[in-house]
Amino acid sequence: MSTDPYRSLLTHLAHCNDSNDIDELLTALLTTKEQHEIANRICIFDLLERGITQRDISEQLGVGIATVSRGAKAMQIHDVSALLATHRQDN
Repeated sequence: MSTDPYRSLLTHLAHCNDSNDIDELLTALLTTKEQHEIANRICIFDLLERGITQRDISEQLGVGIATVSRGAKAMQIHDVSALLATHRQDN
């Protein structure tokens, strides 16, 4: 297979204009647990940016401290500001 499936997914998502289509696709690709883990990662980013301690985030979300630490590390490496702005706008 010459095409990278992940790149195909990114290209497809970039061209989707309908959130229902994106939801349908992600529901097909991700288990309920995976969807929940992604939602938790977004909440971790949000709470970290608000200055909540990793221990408090762990307790609040019911996840391990290692999960929060991985989220903090990812947040240091990647700019998630646009995602957080959308998240906060939706709440």
